Amino acid sequence: MIDNQTAVILGLVQGLAEFIPISSTAHLRIIPAFMQLKDPGAAYSAVLQLGTLLSLIVYFRKDLGEFIVATYRSLFPGEGKRLDFAQFRDWDLDARMPYYLIIGTIPVSVFGLVLKDFIVGPFRSLYVISGSLIVLALFLWWADRIGKKERTVSSITMLDAFWIGMAQALALVPGASRSGTTLMMGLFLGLTRQGSMRFSFLLSIPAIGLSGVYELIKDFDELQSLGLEGLLLGTIVAGLSGYIAVAGLLRYLRTHSTFIFVAYRILLGILILVLLGAGWIMDNPA
Repeated sequence: MIDNQTAVILGLVQGLAEFIPISSTAHLRIIPAFMQLKDPGAAYSAVLQLGTLLSLIVYFRKDLGEFIVATYRSLFPGEGKRLDFAQFRDWDLDARMPYYLIIGTIPVSVFGLVLKDFIVGPFRSLYVISGSLIVLALFLWWADRIGKKERTVSSITMLDAFWIGMAQALALVPGASRSGTTLMMGLFLGLTRQGSMRFSFLLSIPAIGLSGVYELIKDFDELQSLGLEGLLLGTIVAGLSGYIAVAGLLRYLRTHSTFIFVAYRILLGILILVLLGAGWIMDNPA
């Protein structure tokens, strides 16, 4: 059983860390270890993410509404006209974006099902988390260093969406960070920091929704044993703190590099290894 106070703390961490490239899943695994609590599990983490999904929907409500209208118009162009995918690249961005999000969501959906036993098991090891925090930090630093940062979201292609989606699949490993891996790939592809992050946030909407609902249904009994009241409180807190994180990060990346996140990830990864080596925290506390 996870008490309400702990659930609220986990929700706050989830909301803040989901959109900052430091890995919310890693922090939801690390904080209980620091508090000598049992790992709440992948299902609990996935359902908490539904709160951050709500914050994304609220923040991007205008964009999402325009996507829906533009997609409808592209699918049903009117009397005397027909749907022509041959002209897809000439479509308005709002009409193309839903297709990009679908393509970008396929990799994480496929790998999520294939690797599900690893996601709930070995991948949640603190040793794996510390390693992915450090390694992906170095790749993020490299991407920010060599990326041209010339392209805006409007220049995204279907191939870009696929590769960013492949990067999102890396976030199935706790410590990698969904926002971190997609930001990294966007920078490698030449997108601006803000453009990469904006597409990353939009791409996370279907992924978070699918995984959260799937885990809620599949592991409802387990979640019930951990306390549904606390889970609901944590999810609400995650939504509120997530909205703040989305707005703040997009503003921050307009004028700042990712160095602060890279440094934090490396220091946190090293700290975890030191604490594990000293026996001050346990990989799987009872």
